[in-house]
Amino acid sequence: MNQDLTVGRPENVLWKFCLPLFGSIIFQQLYNIADSLVAGKFIGENALAAVGNSYEITLIFIAFAFGCNIGCSVIVSQFFGAKDYNGMKTAVYTSMISSAVLCLLLMISGIPGCRGLLSLINTPEQILTDSQLYLDIYMWGLPFMFFYNIATGIFSAMGDSRTPFLFLAVSSTVNIAVDIFFVTVLHMGVAGVAWATFLCQGASCILAVTVVLRRLKSIRTTGHIPLFSLPVFRKVASIAIPSILQQSFISVGNIVIQSVINSFGASVIAGYAAAVKLNNLVITSFTTLGNGISNYTAQNMGAKKPGRIKEGFRAGIKLVWLLSLPLCLLYFFAGRWLLYLFMDSPTGTAVQTGILFLRILAPFYFVVSAKLVADGTLRGAGIMKRFMVSTFTDLILRVVLAVLLSKTALGATGIWCAWPIGWSVATALSVCFYHNGPWKNVKHS
Repeated sequence: MNQDLTVGRPENVLWKFCLPLFGSIIFQQLYNIADSLVAGKFIGENALAAVGNSYEITLIFIAFAFGCNIGCSVIVSQFFGAKDYNGMKTAVYTSMISSAVLCLLLMISGIPGCRGLLSLINTPEQILTDSQLYLDIYMWGLPFMFFYNIATGIFSAMGDSRTPFLFLAVSSTVNIAVDIFFVTVLHMGVAGVAWATFLCQGASCILAVTVVLRRLKSIRTTGHIPLFSLPVFRKVASIAIPSILQQSFISVGNIVIQSVINSFGASVIAGYAAAVKLNNLVITSFTTLGNGISNYTAQNMGAKKPGRIKEGFRAGIKLVWLLSLPLCLLYFFAGRWLLYLFMDSPTGTAVQTGILFLRILAPFYFVVSAKLVADGTLRGAGIMKRFMVSTFTDLILRVVLAVLLSKTALGATGIWCAWPIGWSVATALSVCFYHNGPWKNVKHS
């Protein structure tokens, strides 16, 4: 059901809205975790390395879908908060049409270019064929990923975080079962892992789009609703393009880092592939909570209630820090047993690589989570230039330091050390930018 985020006690409203989002991203990440888990446990270490290696390239395409989600969600939130339902519907239709065109262009350019990208990042020969196979199947599922992201962005914009959670809970659970069936019963190998994700994401996409269109139809409006509006497209693009650039550059940076990691061999790649999935589960969860804060901020900006934004920021920090504590302790002290979930016959190098990666990064979850809350607030208010500055600072530091430190006596350990440095500097910038936002001198909601 739709929820107005501009009324009620901010902390209660935000937590009620964000907690289902957190549950949703847990299930969303189960798609990728299930792929790696099944590949590592039922096929082998090379299959795990192949799926993990391909994942860094899939993040480029996820970046575009994520940007479309954010652009649509923020603008629809602003219309919804201002009670302009005609404008809201036009924003939805405009976002869907423009996203479909973008998705088509990505498929045309991406399908024939997968092998070239894999060669570019120094993919070892023993995992090249499986990496390409996984990517080829993944590319055909891009429309499902794009329209599912648009649908969830619309649900969130209207204050409904429960419906997408239910879709994901069912589809991701089914995905695990189908993964195992395709690999262990049909013996499809890495292709089985990819096709399982394709089918389950497709089902969840169709359900989500169907429900969101019915939800929109139930909202009463007057007069003609344009299916496409250039002014609305510009508004959506002003949020979506910086978000796409942010995620794309992060993905490119991750690919550069992956190419450095690939020079250390298949065992290090496998250890990193397992550990980075666990790390991405946390970071993506915080990012999704940041997206929820963007919706909250955008609705309140549309309703001209900047005082509630300050209260929402404080509530968001409290929420992510409460989540950071158990996750930090779990990864730091129980990382070895979590990594074993992905590996059937793990080598010592793979396991030690994963453990070290998690122990270096986990204590800094408190830092990066604060950045993502501040980023979500800035993005919801449309303050995109400052948002981009902190994001690129983090990315540039991590990539440059990963390359430089990997060439020292630290070796692969130097790569892992680049993360906390980039996070810390960028968090300081994001929090400073937040404190100088348009709500700076507002004292009451």
